[in-house]
Amino acid sequence: MNQVFVSWSGGKDCCLAAYRAAKSGLKLRYLANTVSEDGQQSRSHGLSAGVLQMQAGAMGIPLVQRRTGKDNYEAEFKNMLREFKKEGITGGVFGDIDFNEHRQWIDRVCQEAAITPHLPLWEQNQTAIMSDFIALGFEAMVVATRADILGEEWLGRKVDLDFVKDLAELGKTRPITPCGEAGEYHTLVTDGPLFKQRLEILETNRVLRDGHWFLNILKSELRAK
Repeated sequence: MNQVFVSWSGGKDCCLAAYRAAKSGLKLRYLANTVSEDGQQSRSHGLSAGVLQMQAGAMGIPLVQRRTGKDNYEAEFKNMLREFKKEGITGGVFGDIDFNEHRQWIDRVCQEAAITPHLPLWEQNQTAIMSDFIALGFEAMVVATRADILGEEWLGRKVDLDFVKDLAELGKTRPITPCGEAGEYHTLVTDGPLFKQRLEILETNRVLRDGHWFLNILKSELRAK
């Protein structure tokens, strides 16, 4: 069985990609996440490193968190891939859907590390992706939005059919894609088929930073399913 890592943000797309990869017969060995230089926040969604550690614990998959800055991001990512390769990992799973520039970056850095990239969601219909994610029983909430597109009232919203419907309605007048591929919103998955325990979010506040609203998770815990 081929062993893979999952490029991990904690959100719905990488989670669904991981699920499909596992269903196809790949073994999920690690979740791989990049964090700020002080190790406190993820670079992708601004989530606390601790929340992602708890999420990985709920899934029972080891999380590797790599500290990176703007100047050394690619170099550190490649180093991480090379270390995975030494452990017998042959592939990486990515949740990208249609951002070609990032796809090209993935292909290049993986090739340099002799890692095979797997993109189970690539060029698939985004509405169908959302429907599949929800139908499978995954649960997620909105943890970040672009302030110029979605207001702070969207923070904490559950990703369900009502959410998809409301986004589609708003998309008639604003540049919004169903999966938020342009950074319109980001999510945190709290339960689903890959989870052995449920991640319960107990206390939050809202923070406006660099043109984005963030759901700052102050207290969370794992609970039996």
